[in-house]
Amino acid sequence: MVHLLLCADSLQLEGLISSPFGPGRAAHILEVIGHYEKDYPALRSHSRRYPAPNLLRSITKEGALESPGPAGVGPATEGSRWIVQCAKRNDPRPLHVLVWGGIEDLAQALHDAPEILPKLRVYFIGGPNKLWSVDAYNYVEQNHPRLWMIEANSTYRGWFVGGEQQGTWGNQSFVEQRLAGRGALGTYFATHLKGVIKMGDSPSVGWLLHGHPENPAQPGWGGRFERIWDGRKSSFNRLTTIADCVEVFGVVEIALPAPAGLTANHRLRVMLDNRVPTAVQFDGQVIRFRFAPRDAKPWSYRIESDFAPLNGVSGQFTAVPPPPERYRVASTIHPNWWCDDQDPARAEGIHPGAKSVNQWRTEFLEDFARRAARCVPRGRKP
Repeated sequence: MVHLLLCADSLQLEGLISSPFGPGRAAHILEVIGHYEKDYPALRSHSRRYPAPNLLRSITKEGALESPGPAGVGPATEGSRWIVQCAKRNDPRPLHVLVWGGIEDLAQALHDAPEILPKLRVYFIGGPNKLWSVDAYNYVEQNHPRLWMIEANSTYRGWFVGGEQQGTWGNQSFVEQRLAGRGALGTYFATHLKGVIKMGDSPSVGWLLHGHPENPAQPGWGGRFERIWDGRKSSFNRLTTIADCVEVFGVVEIALPAPAGLTANHRLRVMLDNRVPTAVQFDGQVIRFRFAPRDAKPWSYRIESDFAPLNGVSGQFTAVPPPPERYRVASTIHPNWWCDDQDPARAEGIHPGAKSVNQWRTEFLEDFARRAARCVPRGRKP
Protein backbone atom coordinates (compact mmCIF):
# COMPACT_ATOMS: atom_id res chain seq x y z
CA MET A 1 0.00 0.00 0.00
CA VAL A 2 2.90 2.38 0.72
CA HIS A 3 4.35 1.58 -2.69
CA LEU A 4 1.00 2.11 -4.41
CA LEU A 5 0.45 5.51 -2.78
CA LEU A 6 3.94 6.65 -3.73
CA CYS A 7 3.04 5.78 -7.33
CA ALA A 8 -0.37 7.45 -7.18
CA ASP A 9 0.76 10.32 -9.41
CA SER A 10 1.27 7.80 -12.23
CA LEU A 11 -2.08 6.04 -11.80
CA GLN A 12 -5.68 7.13 -11.50
CA LEU A 13 -6.86 5.37 -8.37
CA GLU A 14 -10.58 4.52 -8.43
CA GLY A 15 -10.94 2.44 -5.28
CA LEU A 16 -9.08 0.90 -2.34
CA ILE A 17 -10.98 -2.14 -1.09
CA SER A 18 -10.10 -4.27 1.92
CA SER A 19 -10.41 -7.98 1.27
CA PRO A 20 -10.21 -11.22 3.23
CA PHE A 21 -8.52 -13.27 4.48
CA GLY A 22 -7.13 -12.30 7.88
CA PRO A 23 -7.53 -9.14 9.94
CA GLY A 24 -7.05 -6.54 7.20
CA ARG A 25 -9.92 -4.05 7.07
CA ALA A 26 -10.65 -0.66 5.56
CA ALA A 27 -9.41 0.91 8.80
CA HIS A 28 -5.91 -0.37 8.04
CA ILE A 29 -5.96 1.24 4.60
CA LEU A 30 -7.03 4.49 6.23
CA GLU A 31 -4.09 4.16 8.63
CA VAL A 32 -1.66 4.15 5.69
CA ILE A 33 -3.48 7.11 4.14
CA GLY A 34 -2.90 8.94 7.44
CA HIS A 35 0.86 8.57 6.93
CA TYR A 36 0.45 9.62 3.30
CA GLU A 37 -1.29 12.79 4.47
CA LYS A 38 1.80 13.78 6.48
CA ASP A 39 3.95 13.45 3.35
CA TYR A 40 1.39 14.94 0.99
CA PRO A 41 2.83 18.50 0.90
CA ALA A 42 6.29 17.17 0.01
CA LEU A 43 4.87 14.75 -2.58
CA ARG A 44 2.82 17.53 -4.18
CA SER A 45 5.92 19.64 -4.57
CA HIS A 46 7.17 16.97 -6.99
CA SER A 47 3.90 16.22 -8.79
CA ARG A 48 0.52 17.93 -8.72
CA ARG A 49 -1.02 14.62 -9.75
CA TYR A 50 -0.83 13.11 -6.27
CA PRO A 51 -4.44 12.73 -5.06
CA ALA A 52 -5.61 14.54 -1.94
CA PRO A 53 -5.79 12.38 1.21
CA ASN A 54 -9.52 13.01 1.60
CA LEU A 55 -10.10 11.80 -1.95
CA LEU A 56 -8.30 8.57 -1.09
CA ARG A 57 -10.41 8.22 2.04
CA SER A 58 -13.58 8.66 0.00
CA ILE A 59 -12.71 5.74 -2.29
CA THR A 60 -11.65 3.38 0.53
CA LYS A 61 -14.30 0.70 0.91
CA GLU A 62 -14.91 -2.28 3.19
CA GLY A 63 -14.84 -5.56 1.35
CA ALA A 64 -16.10 -8.98 2.39
CA LEU A 65 -15.46 -9.67 6.07
CA GLU A 66 -15.71 -13.45 5.77
CA SER A 67 -15.69 -16.11 3.08
CA PRO A 68 -19.11 -16.62 1.47
CA GLY A 69 -18.59 -20.39 1.67
CA PRO A 70 -18.59 -23.03 -1.06
CA ALA A 71 -20.93 -21.05 -3.33
CA GLY A 72 -18.16 -18.45 -3.74
CA VAL A 73 -20.66 -15.58 -3.66
CA GLY A 74 -23.14 -14.20 -1.14
CA PRO A 75 -24.46 -10.77 -0.17
CA ALA A 76 -23.09 -7.71 -1.93
CA THR A 77 -20.43 -5.74 -0.04
CA GLU A 78 -19.48 -2.08 -0.07
CA GLY A 79 -16.41 -3.15 -2.01
CA SER A 80 -18.22 -5.25 -4.61
CA ARG A 81 -20.75 -2.48 -5.20
CA TRP A 82 -17.91 0.01 -5.71
CA ILE A 83 -16.28 -2.23 -8.33
CA VAL A 84 -19.58 -2.34 -10.21
CA GLN A 85 -20.05 1.43 -9.94
CA CYS A 86 -16.54 2.18 -11.21
CA ALA A 87 -16.85 -0.31 -14.07
CA LYS A 88 -20.13 1.24 -15.23
CA ARG A 89 -18.75 4.76 -15.50
CA ASN A 90 -18.78 6.32 -18.93
CA ASP A 91 -15.06 5.92 -19.56
CA PRO A 92 -13.59 4.15 -22.60
CA ARG A 93 -10.55 2.93 -20.66
CA PRO A 94 -10.43 -0.53 -19.06
CA LEU A 95 -10.71 -0.77 -15.28
CA HIS A 96 -7.68 -2.50 -13.79
CA VAL A 97 -8.45 -4.52 -10.66
CA LEU A 98 -5.34 -5.49 -8.68
CA VAL A 99 -6.27 -8.29 -6.29
CA TRP A 100 -3.80 -8.61 -3.41
CA GLY A 101 -5.88 -10.70 -1.03
CA GLY A 102 -9.17 -12.53 -1.35
CA ILE A 103 -10.98 -12.47 -4.67
CA GLU A 104 -14.43 -12.54 -3.04
CA ASP A 105 -15.41 -8.94 -3.82
CA LEU A 106 -14.52 -9.33 -7.48
CA ALA A 107 -16.51 -12.58 -7.66
CA GLN A 108 -19.48 -10.84 -6.04
CA ALA A 109 -19.28 -7.91 -8.46
CA LEU A 110 -19.30 -10.27 -11.45
CA HIS A 111 -22.20 -12.22 -9.97
CA ASP A 112 -24.29 -9.11 -9.38
CA ALA A 113 -23.39 -7.30 -12.62
CA PRO A 114 -21.94 -9.75 -15.18
CA GLU A 115 -22.21 -7.07 -17.85
CA ILE A 116 -19.11 -5.34 -16.43
CA LEU A 117 -16.84 -8.24 -17.43
CA PRO A 118 -15.56 -6.75 -20.72
CA LYS A 119 -14.41 -3.61 -18.88
CA LEU A 120 -12.22 -5.45 -16.35
CA ARG A 121 -8.50 -6.22 -16.49
CA VAL A 122 -7.64 -8.29 -13.43
CA TYR A 123 -4.17 -9.00 -12.01
CA PHE A 124 -4.67 -11.59 -9.24
CA ILE A 125 -1.85 -12.36 -6.82
CA GLY A 126 -2.82 -16.01 -6.43
CA GLY A 127 -0.74 -18.66 -4.65
CA PRO A 128 -1.60 -18.40 -0.95
CA ASN A 129 -4.49 -16.03 -1.65
CA LYS A 130 -6.02 -18.58 -4.01
CA LEU A 131 -5.64 -21.21 -1.29
CA TRP A 132 -7.78 -19.14 1.07
CA SER A 133 -10.20 -17.90 -1.64
CA VAL A 134 -10.63 -21.14 -3.56
CA ASP A 135 -14.44 -21.06 -3.54
CA ALA A 136 -14.67 -17.50 -4.89
CA TYR A 137 -11.99 -18.36 -7.45
CA ASN A 138 -13.91 -21.48 -8.46
CA TYR A 139 -17.04 -19.37 -8.96
CA VAL A 140 -15.22 -16.92 -11.25
CA GLU A 141 -13.42 -19.62 -13.24
CA GLN A 142 -16.57 -21.69 -13.77
CA ASN A 143 -19.05 -18.90 -14.44
CA HIS A 144 -17.00 -16.15 -16.11
CA PRO A 145 -14.42 -17.99 -18.24
CA ARG A 146 -13.99 -15.07 -20.65
CA LEU A 147 -12.71 -12.73 -17.95
CA TRP A 148 -9.41 -11.00 -18.79
CA MET A 149 -7.18 -12.07 -15.92
CA ILE A 150 -3.55 -12.59 -15.01
CA GLU A 151 -3.27 -15.28 -12.36
CA ALA A 152 0.19 -14.84 -10.78
CA ASN A 153 0.65 -17.83 -8.50
CA SER A 154 4.44 -17.67 -8.24
CA THR A 155 5.70 -14.94 -10.59
CA TYR A 156 5.07 -12.35 -7.88
CA ARG A 157 7.88 -13.83 -5.75
CA GLY A 158 10.40 -12.24 -8.10
CA TRP A 159 9.85 -8.93 -6.32
CA PHE A 160 11.75 -10.23 -3.28
CA VAL A 161 13.36 -13.56 -4.30
CA GLY A 162 16.45 -13.68 -6.50
CA GLY A 163 17.76 -10.97 -8.76
CA GLU A 164 20.42 -8.48 -7.64
CA GLN A 165 20.66 -8.75 -3.85
CA GLN A 166 24.13 -7.32 -3.20
CA GLY A 167 24.84 -4.16 -1.24
CA THR A 168 21.99 -1.69 -1.17
CA TRP A 169 19.80 -4.07 -3.18
CA GLY A 170 19.39 -6.62 -0.39
CA ASN A 171 15.90 -7.05 1.01
CA GLN A 172 16.95 -5.64 4.38
CA SER A 173 19.70 -3.24 3.36
CA PHE A 174 17.45 -1.55 0.81
CA VAL A 175 14.92 -0.72 3.52
CA GLU A 176 17.65 0.51 5.88
CA GLN A 177 19.47 2.63 3.31
CA ARG A 178 16.80 3.81 0.89
CA LEU A 179 13.43 3.81 2.70
CA ALA A 180 13.80 4.22 6.47
CA GLY A 181 13.50 7.86 7.47
CA ARG A 182 12.03 8.94 4.14
CA GLY A 183 9.02 10.75 5.48
CA ALA A 184 6.15 9.17 7.34
CA LEU A 185 5.57 6.55 4.67
CA GLY A 186 9.18 5.36 4.52
CA THR A 187 9.39 5.25 8.30
CA TYR A 188 6.11 3.33 8.51
CA PHE A 189 7.24 0.86 5.85
CA ALA A 190 10.44 0.10 7.78
CA THR A 191 8.46 -0.97 10.86
CA HIS A 192 6.88 -3.94 9.08
CA LEU A 193 8.24 -7.49 8.63
CA LYS A 194 11.31 -6.56 10.68
CA GLY A 195 12.37 -4.11 7.99
CA VAL A 196 12.63 -6.69 5.21
CA ILE A 197 11.09 -6.36 1.75
CA LYS A 198 8.42 -8.94 1.07
CA MET A 199 6.30 -6.97 -1.35
CA GLY A 200 4.46 -9.85 -2.98
CA ASP A 201 1.60 -7.66 -4.23
CA SER A 202 3.71 -4.92 -5.81
CA PRO A 203 4.24 -6.73 -9.14
CA SER A 204 0.62 -5.86 -9.93
CA VAL A 205 1.50 -2.19 -9.52
CA GLY A 206 4.75 -2.66 -11.45
CA TRP A 207 2.70 -4.18 -14.25
CA LEU A 208 1.04 -0.81 -14.82
CA LEU A 209 4.16 1.28 -14.26
CA HIS A 210 6.53 -0.35 -16.75
CA GLY A 211 5.60 -2.84 -19.41
CA HIS A 212 2.77 -3.65 -21.77
CA PRO A 213 -0.43 -3.94 -19.71
CA GLU A 214 -2.43 -4.78 -22.82
CA ASN A 215 -0.22 -7.79 -23.63
CA PRO A 216 0.76 -10.17 -20.79
CA ALA A 217 3.09 -12.08 -23.13
CA GLN A 218 5.39 -9.05 -23.24
CA PRO A 219 7.92 -8.55 -20.39
CA GLY A 220 7.66 -5.84 -17.74
CA TRP A 221 8.08 -5.15 -14.05
CA GLY A 222 5.00 -7.24 -13.33
CA GLY A 223 6.40 -10.27 -15.13
CA ARG A 224 5.71 -12.16 -18.33
CA PHE A 225 2.84 -14.62 -18.66
CA GLU A 226 1.45 -17.29 -20.95
CA ARG A 227 -2.08 -18.34 -21.81
CA ILE A 228 -3.75 -20.57 -19.24
CA TRP A 229 -4.20 -24.25 -20.06
CA ASP A 230 -6.97 -26.74 -19.39
CA GLY A 231 -6.97 -29.63 -16.94
CA ARG A 232 -6.11 -27.57 -13.86
CA LYS A 233 -9.09 -28.80 -11.85
CA SER A 234 -9.18 -32.30 -10.33
CA SER A 235 -12.51 -33.72 -9.15
CA PHE A 236 -12.98 -36.81 -6.99
CA ASN A 237 -16.08 -38.60 -5.64
CA ARG A 238 -14.07 -40.38 -2.96
CA LEU A 239 -11.45 -39.75 -0.33
CA THR A 240 -8.10 -39.33 -2.01
CA THR A 241 -4.74 -40.89 -1.19
CA ILE A 242 -1.17 -39.69 -1.55
CA ALA A 243 -1.07 -41.54 -4.87
CA ASP A 244 -3.62 -39.13 -6.31
CA CYS A 245 -1.72 -36.37 -8.15
CA VAL A 246 -3.24 -32.95 -8.77
CA GLU A 247 -1.84 -29.77 -10.29
CA VAL A 248 -0.12 -27.33 -7.95
CA PHE A 249 -2.10 -24.07 -7.85
CA GLY A 250 -5.04 -25.92 -9.40
CA VAL A 251 -8.41 -26.61 -7.80
CA VAL A 252 -9.10 -29.90 -6.06
CA GLU A 253 -12.78 -30.69 -5.53
CA ILE A 254 -13.94 -33.65 -3.46
CA ALA A 255 -17.60 -34.71 -3.38
CA LEU A 256 -18.51 -37.53 -0.99
CA PRO A 257 -21.86 -39.31 -0.62
CA ALA A 258 -23.39 -38.16 2.65
CA PRO A 259 -23.68 -40.93 5.25
CA ALA A 260 -27.14 -41.78 6.59
CA GLY A 261 -28.15 -39.60 9.51
CA LEU A 262 -26.22 -36.49 8.50
CA THR A 263 -28.39 -33.37 8.61
CA ALA A 264 -27.97 -29.68 7.89
CA ASN A 265 -27.83 -29.07 11.64
CA HIS A 266 -24.55 -30.92 12.01
CA ARG A 267 -21.31 -28.95 12.06
CA LEU A 268 -18.91 -29.69 9.21
CA ARG A 269 -15.58 -28.28 8.18
CA VAL A 270 -12.33 -29.59 6.72
CA MET A 271 -8.83 -28.71 7.87
CA LEU A 272 -6.20 -28.67 5.12
CA ASP A 273 -2.63 -29.30 6.21
CA ASN A 274 -3.78 -28.99 9.85
CA ARG A 275 -4.01 -25.20 9.46
CA VAL A 276 -6.35 -24.02 6.69
CA PRO A 277 -10.07 -24.25 7.53
CA THR A 278 -12.18 -25.16 4.50
CA ALA A 279 -15.94 -24.70 4.19
CA VAL A 280 -18.13 -27.70 3.35
CA GLN A 281 -21.26 -27.68 1.22
CA PHE A 282 -24.00 -30.19 2.08
CA ASP A 283 -27.01 -30.44 -0.22
CA GLY A 284 -28.69 -33.35 1.54
CA GLN A 285 -26.98 -35.97 -0.59
CA VAL A 286 -23.36 -34.93 -1.10
CA ILE A 287 -20.74 -33.13 0.98
CA ARG A 288 -18.41 -31.06 -1.17
CA PHE A 289 -15.21 -29.14 -0.41
CA ARG A 290 -12.32 -27.62 -2.37
CA PHE A 291 -8.61 -26.91 -2.02
CA ALA A 292 -6.04 -24.93 -4.03
CA PRO A 293 -2.59 -26.32 -3.12
CA ARG A 294 0.05 -23.58 -3.17
CA ASP A 295 3.12 -25.84 -3.08
CA ALA A 296 4.20 -28.93 -4.97
CA LYS A 297 4.20 -31.44 -2.11
CA PRO A 298 2.01 -34.01 -0.34
CA TRP A 299 -1.05 -32.51 1.37
CA SER A 300 -3.37 -33.93 4.00
CA TYR A 301 -6.89 -33.04 5.09
CA ARG A 302 -9.23 -34.04 7.90
CA ILE A 303 -12.97 -33.62 8.40
CA GLU A 304 -14.10 -32.10 11.69
CA SER A 305 -17.73 -32.67 12.66
CA ASP A 306 -20.07 -33.29 15.54
CA PHE A 307 -21.46 -36.16 13.44
CA ALA A 308 -19.39 -39.06 14.73
CA PRO A 309 -19.16 -41.15 11.51
CA LEU A 310 -17.43 -38.23 9.75
CA ASN A 311 -15.33 -36.72 12.52
CA GLY A 312 -11.67 -37.48 11.93
CA VAL A 313 -12.14 -38.91 8.44
CA SER A 314 -9.05 -37.95 6.47
CA GLY A 315 -7.29 -38.15 3.15
CA GLN A 316 -4.21 -37.05 1.24
CA PHE A 317 -3.14 -36.00 -2.23
CA THR A 318 0.08 -34.90 -3.93
CA ALA A 319 0.38 -31.59 -5.77
CA VAL A 320 2.76 -31.67 -8.74
CA PRO A 321 3.76 -29.21 -11.50
CA PRO A 322 1.77 -29.41 -14.74
CA PRO A 323 3.39 -31.52 -17.48
CA PRO A 324 4.62 -29.72 -20.62
CA GLU A 325 2.09 -31.51 -22.83
CA ARG A 326 -0.64 -29.77 -20.81
CA TYR A 327 0.67 -26.24 -20.27
CA ARG A 328 1.87 -25.88 -23.86
CA VAL A 329 -1.71 -26.03 -25.14
CA ALA A 330 -3.65 -22.81 -24.57
CA SER A 331 -7.17 -23.14 -23.25
CA THR A 332 -10.08 -22.57 -25.61
CA ILE A 333 -12.42 -22.11 -22.63
CA HIS A 334 -10.48 -19.19 -21.12
CA PRO A 335 -9.27 -17.12 -24.08
CA ASN A 336 -8.22 -14.09 -21.99
CA TRP A 337 -6.76 -15.84 -18.93
CA TRP A 338 -3.01 -15.79 -18.28
CA CYS A 339 -0.74 -17.57 -15.81
CA ASP A 340 2.90 -17.98 -14.75
CA ASP A 341 5.41 -18.61 -17.50
CA GLN A 342 6.36 -22.28 -17.19
CA ASP A 343 9.66 -21.97 -19.09
CA PRO A 344 12.33 -23.41 -16.71
CA ALA A 345 14.67 -20.59 -17.75
CA ARG A 346 12.32 -18.07 -16.10
CA ALA A 347 11.93 -19.98 -12.83
CA GLU A 348 13.71 -18.85 -9.68
CA GLY A 349 14.31 -22.14 -7.91
CA ILE A 350 10.88 -23.70 -7.39
CA HIS A 351 9.00 -20.54 -8.41
CA PRO A 352 7.91 -20.51 -12.08
CA GLY A 353 8.03 -17.13 -13.74
CA ALA A 354 9.80 -15.33 -10.88
CA LYS A 355 12.84 -14.42 -12.99
CA SER A 356 10.56 -12.50 -15.35
CA VAL A 357 10.14 -10.07 -12.43
CA ASN A 358 13.48 -10.13 -10.61
CA GLN A 359 15.40 -9.39 -13.82
CA TRP A 360 14.13 -5.83 -13.27
CA ARG A 361 14.98 -5.69 -9.56
CA THR A 362 17.43 -2.77 -9.62
CA GLU A 363 15.13 -0.76 -11.90
CA PHE A 364 11.93 -1.12 -9.85
CA LEU A 365 13.69 -0.70 -6.52
CA GLU A 366 15.48 2.41 -7.75
CA ASP A 367 12.11 3.78 -8.86
CA PHE A 368 10.65 2.96 -5.43
CA ALA A 369 13.55 4.69 -3.65
CA ARG A 370 13.27 7.76 -5.87
CA ARG A 371 9.58 8.06 -5.08
CA ALA A 372 10.18 7.54 -1.35
CA ALA A 373 12.76 10.35 -1.42
CA ARG A 374 9.95 12.69 -2.50
CA CYS A 375 8.51 12.37 1.03
CA VAL A 376 11.44 14.37 2.39
CA PRO A 377 10.79 18.13 2.16
CA ARG A 378 13.08 19.85 -0.33
CA GLY A 379 16.32 21.00 1.26
CA ARG A 380 16.10 18.54 4.14
CA LYS A 381 18.20 15.41 4.42
CA PRO A 382 16.54 12.10 5.42
